[in-house]
Amino acid sequence: MEKKISIAIDGPAGAGKSTIARRLAKELGYYYVDTGAIYRTVAYFFDLWGISPKDIDGITRYIDELTVGIEYDEEGVQHMIMNGMDVTEDIRTQEIAQKASLVSAQPIVREMLLDMQRDVAKQHNVIMDGRDIGTVVLPKATVKIFLTASAEVRAQRRTKELTAKGQKADYNKVLKEIQQRDYQDTHREVAPLKMARDSVKLDTSELDIEGVIAAIKEIIAKKVVQ
Repeated sequence: MEKKISIAIDGPAGAGKSTIARRLAKELGYYYVDTGAIYRTVAYFFDLWGISPKDIDGITRYIDELTVGIEYDEEGVQHMIMNGMDVTEDIRTQEIAQKASLVSAQPIVREMLLDMQRDVAKQHNVIMDGRDIGTVVLPKATVKIFLTASAEVRAQRRTKELTAKGQKADYNKVLKEIQQRDYQDTHREVAPLKMARDSVKLDTSELDIEGVIAAIKEIIAKKVVQ
């Protein structure tokens, strides 16, 4: 079987990973795997059951009731399927984002989803973004990029994004949530957010989307022979 190309993009919340990875995947003809959406789906499931993302007993009791699937539409957009239902839009709230960060720290959840993520990378050329792609999920990824930006810049971007979607967003509240998310992601015991040794760090604080895309394409070009 021909060896597939995998591009891992890690980084903190609000760094623009999903937007950038989605654009790159479309331009390069790769599959885009948004692992954050996968964990949001799990968090949403337990939220519906009224189970706290910190309640390991409750999670263990009900996790077998959950099935998570990924489907792609004609545009290559990833849709999250939870127990047969498309929950792609339902999981896009700040509350679920915070709970996803907490539930992703549970070993039983990570174990359940690890093979699923790796299988996609074995079958397709992928761009996968998350918190531990280059360190845990795809440690042998062809290209590893650590995308970051200051917390203030990320909060500005997230506030603008939420407002554009018609959601109420207060910059100071968003900034506080991002700082809290950073702490949770970097201090969890299982697969904390950190940059892989062989990852290329790219600070996007002063770059627009086109600038980030161009910089990443340059990084990929050095590693992947087309």
